[in-house]
Amino acid sequence: METNLNTCTYCGKSFSKERTLQVHVCEPKRRHLQQNEKWVQNGFMVFQRFYEIHQNNGKPKTYEQFCKSSYYNAFVKFGRYVMHVNPLYPEKYIEYVLRSNIKLDHWARDDLYETYLIDTLKSEPIEAALQRSIKTMMEWAEEQNVQWSDYFRLVNTPRAVAHIQQGKISPWLVLGCAAGKKMLKSFTDEQLQMVHRFIDPIFWNNKFKNYPADVMFVQETAKEARIE
Repeated sequence: METNLNTCTYCGKSFSKERTLQVHVCEPKRRHLQQNEKWVQNGFMVFQRFYEIHQNNGKPKTYEQFCKSSYYNAFVKFGRYVMHVNPLYPEKYIEYVLRSNIKLDHWARDDLYETYLIDTLKSEPIEAALQRSIKTMMEWAEEQNVQWSDYFRLVNTPRAVAHIQQGKISPWLVLGCAAGKKMLKSFTDEQLQMVHRFIDPIFWNNKFKNYPADVMFVQETAKEARIE
């Protein structure tokens, strides 16, 4: 009997015509074809790290094992979410999620990332916070064809709200210099409510009292840059 060579190597299904096999796309084949997609690579990397942490057997999971995993779709969903959100300190965020007790199906949730972001904004080094804020201001200024030091005076408030919510403009700078506080006074009540949890006044007032040298550093940076 003649052997049927028109068999999918991924799922084992056989076809009478070679052309049918060529256009056939099963789930295992789709997963292999998507291997180099950014979100799939993200998911695979997280999958490997997950098993490093929770199994600690020292042997990295292969892509073949990833494809066959019943958790493939959930990890890829999270990989796509990471690509979409572009989190602050991506590796730290992934580690935060992996070591949490949150169910895998809930990893790609905005409230989880927001909790991480707010905690990170409160604890990150001041130098990193200022560098990121100034970089954001410079990118905005290039778009608007203005001086970046005029950010607080000229940025439209919806854009400023978004920058604060995304952690792109740090509370260190918003609350630590006169220009930033003046900008907040131009916010509507609704906008102030939208950014409140990101610039928690009680926390940051206490932080400023406990770290006067850092506050002076922010003010000197603002003065040298002529932020007004």
